[in-house]
Amino acid sequence: VQLVESGGGLVQAGGSLRLSCAASGSIFSIESMAWFRQAPGKQRELVARITRDGRINYVDSVKGRFTISRDNAENTVYLQMNSLKPEDTAVYFCHGSIATLEVRIYTTYWGQGTQVTVSS
Repeated sequence: VQLVESGGGLVQAGGSLRLSCAASGSIFSIESMAWFRQAPGKQRELVARITRDGRINYVDSVKGRFTISRDNAENTVYLQMNSLKPEDTAVYFCHGSIATLEVRIYTTYWGQGTQVTVSS
């Protein structure tokens, strides 16, 4: 299983970016997909998570600004980020809880990360 992110980049404060993460491989089922981020010198934190049945949760700092969505047919998750702030600068990682055709137990998978930089 591979998770491939795209959509990061440099944006001015107040701007928007949309991240995408596509899961591929021998996928049997995806229980949830999420976005985490890690800023320099800080721990990785959960930004947003969406489950297979559509339950969503966000870290408080992004509520009202970020929107997570999911295309179950394409095994893809998106993160629409609006009103970006310099403190949103981080490497954003895609996370999936995925069961494969071979091992039908939900296991954690990570993408390689995509840099988001917000200038003031």
